[in-house]
Amino acid sequence: MNVSIIRRILGYVLILEAVMLILPCIVALVYGEDEVTAFIITAAICLAVGTAIGIKKPKDNVFYLKEGCVATGFSWVFLSLFGCLPFILSGAIPHFTDALFETVSGFTTTGASILDEVESLPKSILFWRSFTHWVGGMGILVFLLAIVPMSGGTGSNINLMKAESPGPSVGKIRPKMRTTASYLYVMYIAITVLEIVFLVAGRMPLFDAVTTAFGTAGTGGFGIKNDSIGSYSPYIQWVVTVFMIAFGVNFNAYFLLLFGQFKRALSIDEIRWYFILIISSTCILFAATYEKLYGASDALRHSAFQVASIITTTGFSTVDFDTWHGAAKTVLVMLMFVGACAGSTGGGIKVSRFIVAGKSVLREIRSYVHPKSVENMKMDGKTLDKNTVKATNIYLITFMFVFVASMFLVSLEGHDLTTNFTAIAATINNIGPGLSLVGPTRNFGFFSDFSKYVFIFDMLAGRLELFPMLLILNPILWKDTVKQGIRRHRKPKSS
Repeated sequence: MNVSIIRRILGYVLILEAVMLILPCIVALVYGEDEVTAFIITAAICLAVGTAIGIKKPKDNVFYLKEGCVATGFSWVFLSLFGCLPFILSGAIPHFTDALFETVSGFTTTGASILDEVESLPKSILFWRSFTHWVGGMGILVFLLAIVPMSGGTGSNINLMKAESPGPSVGKIRPKMRTTASYLYVMYIAITVLEIVFLVAGRMPLFDAVTTAFGTAGTGGFGIKNDSIGSYSPYIQWVVTVFMIAFGVNFNAYFLLLFGQFKRALSIDEIRWYFILIISSTCILFAATYEKLYGASDALRHSAFQVASIITTTGFSTVDFDTWHGAAKTVLVMLMFVGACAGSTGGGIKVSRFIVAGKSVLREIRSYVHPKSVENMKMDGKTLDKNTVKATNIYLITFMFVFVASMFLVSLEGHDLTTNFTAIAATINNIGPGLSLVGPTRNFGFFSDFSKYVFIFDMLAGRLELFPMLLILNPILWKDTVKQGIRRHRKPKSS
């Protein structure tokens, strides 16, 4: 394994984090907050450590998928470990485990919190908390590819991007990966700014608009109000609903629309099913809440908002949906697992994987009727290759194993089944709120440190598509790496 290139990438990541910390410093200065010291100290530490570990140029710049996964996994761990320092140094969240939980939840765009209330927090802390969503939404390494010339070549860069990008596969928008990453971030920034404009037009304060847009764009869900989005106007709630859905769409579709390829963009099967799920789920929730809880207008608004929030794994809320009818809550729990489109900022298993799995089941059923028939599965008019189907099946099986193992570990604490099940579902799918004790009006603060570390792993694993985190925990990888190091440094015996 090419350890030197991994170390170089980690150095870049920490230096980039130091640069990002300038923004909350500015916010602290604008509002005259003492927390500016915490951000300056953290930025200095990130810059010093990043420079120290990344200054040595690697002899070999080429890295494969293995190095890409390891570099990605460690990048997000380092990003979170150093990113939690402002919470600790400022005293906002003095306990390390809680600060790390909140930071991982931010960068992974989960939105699960340990805080009982947030409105009393300094503006700079609230800004950093929401900004972590925006950074984690598109990905820190995608941003790195966009601004830093990585000399490993396109093959190496796509391995890095594959390890971080959410979804079954990563396609190149442009021939060069750096250009692809640049296009993704330009579109990401443009849609974020557009949302801020619409929110400010609805008389939302600028600070609220920026932090809400960060949470929406990254599909994260950290609110700056104790009731999330509930106290804002119906107009603002509808704006957030529309943009949550927009950020759950595969960004390749936006690229196609941008260059006038409307037919190709509208023919993407995943996007079509994504909107079918949103519309049908909203209708079910509307039927469950209309008249019994709200009038027609409010029922439609709350139903559409919660469906958009859960399927895109954003996690914002306008009401306490934990009090809704059992059928409505069941729909929301199912949407937790489905998630948004591949290539979006949303989490979950992804709509495309469910399409592939559904097609596999139907093909298997038809094979019982016509045993000798040979049927090719198609998606977006193209034949699905065996590797895609295999990768989908392996992912679903791995997801099930991680989910069950996490459920067992958290259950040792003795909480009820609904709390444990939805807490794991909410963290591994990067959603935020669950049901019962982790409902939209509650938080994760009551769990033990042990359970919080299980959740931290699940949040990271869910955001990175499981395998990068599982790989860095694999002892075989490190045993082989140590052996390679020994062979490299062993001197030949003298005769």
